[in-house]
Amino acid sequence: MRIALLTDIHANREAFEACLRDAARRGAERIVILGDLVGYGADPAWVVDRARELAAQGAIVLKGNHDEAAVADRGGMTPDAAAAAAWTRGVLDEGRKAYLAALPLEVEEEDRLYVHADAADPARWHYVRDAEDARRSLDAVSARVVLCGHVHVPALYGLTAAAKLVSFRPVTDAPVPFTRPRRWLAVLGAVGQPRDGDPAAAWAMLDVAANSLTLHRVPYDVEAAAEKIRDAGLPEVLASRLYRGR
Repeated sequence: MRIALLTDIHANREAFEACLRDAARRGAERIVILGDLVGYGADPAWVVDRARELAAQGAIVLKGNHDEAAVADRGGMTPDAAAAAAWTRGVLDEGRKAYLAALPLEVEEEDRLYVHADAADPARWHYVRDAEDARRSLDAVSARVVLCGHVHVPALYGLTAAAKLVSFRPVTDAPVPFTRPRRWLAVLGAVGQPRDGDPAAAWAMLDVAANSLTLHRVPYDVEAAAEKIRDAGLPEVLASRLYRGR
């Protein structure tokens, strides 16, 4: 089984479509979306509808903090994120909001746990930014592999049988074997708003048979996505950062 993992789509239709096409070309047999369908970008309705279609075909779709914010304002966001969330609440109909509200925070499958943020307490939306955060997540669950997003910067952490935790940045298109007995936590890069200095959309392929994960990057029409953000009257920084991947 080859599973395409996508997260932090952020209402970026162009990036989402590019990643789905690339995943299909590379032989993905299943889709898992780790949350944040909406927020920041200008195509929330289209992205929610596409995710629902994928879910009807067997995809797993999780809730992210921006999906939660699109249903009700709970505060705690930066001014730009809050502005995008308020705009999103205004353009999504009640059916799409109900879909986002009903999404699960985590799903466990075989030896894998899918979650948007820190697995130790998914509802609090803590980031996994370093080895200490990764250890907290791994210590809180029994899954051998934890797969999350939320940070927008890809990273890998491995916990050895001797409880030593190692961390490294994955290299694009280079499979990383999830060797046993080591446990693993992978933070995936963002589809719709990368923040690692590379504007190309990020997604990853989990090869269950080979027990490996490969990060992929896909160029997409940044200009079109950015222009939609400007046309919607959203903060300019949400458009300009797409060109920089920051």
